[in-house]
Amino acid sequence: MLDQQQIKAAADALYTAEKTRQQIQPITLTYPNMDMDDAYAVQRAWVDKKISDDGAAITGYKIGLTSRAMQMAMNITTPDFGILLDDMHFPNNSDIPAADFLDPRIEVELGFVLKKPLFGESVTVDQVLDATDYIVPALELIAARSFRVDPQSGYTRTVFDTISDNAANAGYIEGDVRVAPGDIDLRWAGAICYLNGEVEETGLAAGVLDHPAKGICWVCKRFAPHGIGIEPGQFILAGSFTRPIAVKPGDKIVCDYGPLGVINAQFT
Repeated sequence: MLDQQQIKAAADALYTAEKTRQQIQPITLTYPNMDMDDAYAVQRAWVDKKISDDGAAITGYKIGLTSRAMQMAMNITTPDFGILLDDMHFPNNSDIPAADFLDPRIEVELGFVLKKPLFGESVTVDQVLDATDYIVPALELIAARSFRVDPQSGYTRTVFDTISDNAANAGYIEGDVRVAPGDIDLRWAGAICYLNGEVEETGLAAGVLDHPAKGICWVCKRFAPHGIGIEPGQFILAGSFTRPIAVKPGDKIVCDYGPLGVINAQFT
């Protein structure tokens, strides 16, 4: 277990990396014996610093590593989560400065906004849907405050580095079409994502644990031992059903969700 001084040092390094736009070495290079609890402690310390120093506020959560392909890539068999802050939100049709983010990439997801609280280790899909006010298409903007591959050593960061780095979350772009959870078959909700006019990725939301609401069940189970639940009004990114798409200045993302509308984002 990392001690409080080590947790603070790691969180401060990630915070400085984001502020200076300079990536750092993966945290596990400094702390090779850190575990998942350590990683979430670093993440929370980073979030607390964003709240205390920047005046940010928690608005929800993101759930990651929900697809089998991504779990295999990270050599892990469980999802992870990060924390959404109010300064991470972008409306549809935003111009987004790519230079504000370290190694930015886009993932295709669905967002859930709750009307009832959710808590407990045995929350079901039906309970998630009953507690959901509406579902909206959303693109997650991920970044890497620590190098994915350290340029000096060639070391590849681990899932503990990703979790420490707020599960790679840096922002999200919200679509305009809101639907009630009973109005569509969420497993078959899909999207075609274009990068500069070319189809780059397609996918179905069933790629998220066979149902996107299952990611929310998982995070409720993860939070329950700590007495934490998901609150009404919070925004939950349920997990990507495409691989990450790298973006750079000048790139245009158009993501067509069919009946759920289109999300546009221009990277400047």
